[in-house]
Amino acid sequence: MVILGGGESGTGAAILAKAKGFDVFVSDRGSLKEKYRTDLTNENIAFEEGTHTADHILNANLLIKSPGIPDKSELVKKVKAKGIPVIDEIEFAYRYITNGRIIAITGTNGKTTTTLLAYHLMKNAGFNVALAGNVGESLARKVAKGQHDWYVLEISSYQLDGTNSFKPAIGILLNITPDHLDRYEYKMENYVDSKFRLLKNMDQDGKFIYYGDDTVTGAEVAKRKFAAGRVPVSLTNSSATAFFNGSEMVFRLKEQFTVKQTDTTLKGPHNLINTMSAVSAVYLAGASIESIRSGLKTFKNAPHRLESVAIVNGVEYVNDSKATNVDSVIYALGSYEQPLVWIAGGIDKGNDYNIIKDAVKKKVRTLICLGKDNAKLTNFFTGVVGEIHETQSVKDLVRIAQASAKAGDVVLLSPACASFDLFRNYEDRGDQFRAAVLELKSEVKKERI
Repeated sequence: MVILGGGESGTGAAILAKAKGFDVFVSDRGSLKEKYRTDLTNENIAFEEGTHTADHILNANLLIKSPGIPDKSELVKKVKAKGIPVIDEIEFAYRYITNGRIIAITGTNGKTTTTLLAYHLMKNAGFNVALAGNVGESLARKVAKGQHDWYVLEISSYQLDGTNSFKPAIGILLNITPDHLDRYEYKMENYVDSKFRLLKNMDQDGKFIYYGDDTVTGAEVAKRKFAAGRVPVSLTNSSATAFFNGSEMVFRLKEQFTVKQTDTTLKGPHNLINTMSAVSAVYLAGASIESIRSGLKTFKNAPHRLESVAIVNGVEYVNDSKATNVDSVIYALGSYEQPLVWIAGGIDKGNDYNIIKDAVKKKVRTLICLGKDNAKLTNFFTGVVGEIHETQSVKDLVRIAQASAKAGDVVLLSPACASFDLFRNYEDRGDQFRAAVLELKSEVKKERI
């Protein structure tokens, strides 16, 4: 077996393959992280980095490629031309799950929150459950360590592309909006097909949970035929299996029950969708309503997703650095009724700001642009927002926000853009913002003393 890519996915696949008796070789064109280099060395797995040795790779009986490597890469084309099977780590790991069942979550936005919540609720209910996929450890690494009754997986379209027999017991599709289209020949239908691979092998025993109000998802579900039982989630349609009636979430599954959003730790309409999806999945997996209710009260979301950092002089500072597209910002703006100081900017992804113009005009007191090139933001929102600033320094931006905000306001970092102009990634951006806010809080506290 040859594995292309030595990240978490590739290293996990290599460890599982070695345990199953394969002669394994890992090839990474870049540099391996020290963690993965150590893992491979400790397992006596042969590897190379900084190159792909074609002669060795083209001798494989089976090739597992990193989800980040597209099928159209020249090396993958050569592998396929030789008739060597190419699969994803998720597909490989799935083949070695004995009796465990899978809850798989995909969608353009909200995957991580929904996955972490579903895992938390399953664990709180006492299930023997593992968290894996596109969050945490790879599925292969989890399977190599031992078997579980349930696996809760965040799964991307890239990972779904490399699956053949993969069959979740419960599948969740949150939404589909344009993203990664360069990977799909700039054809939205190809991206949609990728997401719906989630259902490829599901039968009548499976459950398909989806957000029916999402325009693309709703239309596709209506026209596609599949065997799995449908569980629609809606914010507007009271005939859906799970819906929001304006004050609480209503679930009509084997029995009917309700949950108030105020009884959860998550804010915003998008998190109603995420919560209803996760709760439906966990209930269908066999969790009791009582365990679900208690679990919802103790859930802590991943960082950089509407993360409340601190309150300084009556102003709440929120880190939503994960919001790298306009669709995510829609949810963030809808999560607050207070006046906002909005921080946006970075590398634009072809954003259409008309989508959020009305919400920004209604809620945003000040726009602070954090990026090297802010022309598109400043041009669009001049006349929409009364006060606009620009900076490339996180420390400066926190001071600008402090000067602009009033007690009761929210300072919201929700950039709508990628981070790579000034930061390593969105986590780095969020971490620097958090550190600057906490530094400000400490300074204000000292001034009071």
